Amino acid sequence: MNNLAYQGEYREEIIDGNIVMMSPASTGHNRLAFRIAVLFENHLKGKKCVPFGDGTAVFLDEDNHFIPDGMVVCDRDKIKPNWVEGAPDLVWEVLSPRTAKNDRWHKKNAYEASGVPEYWIVDPAGQSIEVYLLQEGRYVLDNIYTRYSEEMLEALTDGEQAALVKEFRCHLYGDLPIRLEDVFGDLL
Repeated sequence: MNNLAYQGEYREEIIDGNIVMMSPASTGHNRLAFRIAVLFENHLKGKKCVPFGDGTAVFLDEDNHFIPDGMVVCDRDKIKPNWVEGAPDLVWEVLSPRTAKNDRWHKKNAYEASGVPEYWIVDPAGQSIEVYLLQEGRYVLDNIYTRYSEEMLEALTDGEQAALVKEFRCHLYGDLPIRLEDVFGDLL
């Protein structure tokens, strides 16, 4: 299998059989992807599943070779020396303006068709995480978790603030709280 995700100094993906140049990632984009990877790295130490940050290619099938912003793989037989072969157990993509359509449509459809059980779309601008779960072969939006700015919080009543969800649990690991402040707080 040829690793077409990396060609020269530019990063490329194959999406639906077409070579697509990846957008250069901003520092904020990289920090978000990294923070999520660190949460999983710390939680999964000594366990069967392995988290990967940005830079590791996943080969879903002949027409779809991606470099997701992060993933968790529990079947270690899928981990090859230079890539992951087959569906990870969890994938997250951090949106950027140029590639949001690919993350929301083409890649989401490929992850769904490949059987990735949980897919997150992380939106830096909206400071939100959309969680999709695979149910009967189709992704269903489980929830959208949003971090509210101080200005937005000030406009809410005490009761509305108390009702806000500030953390959620990954469906693969019910004992891992994902705090929105840990993901989105203090980004440069």
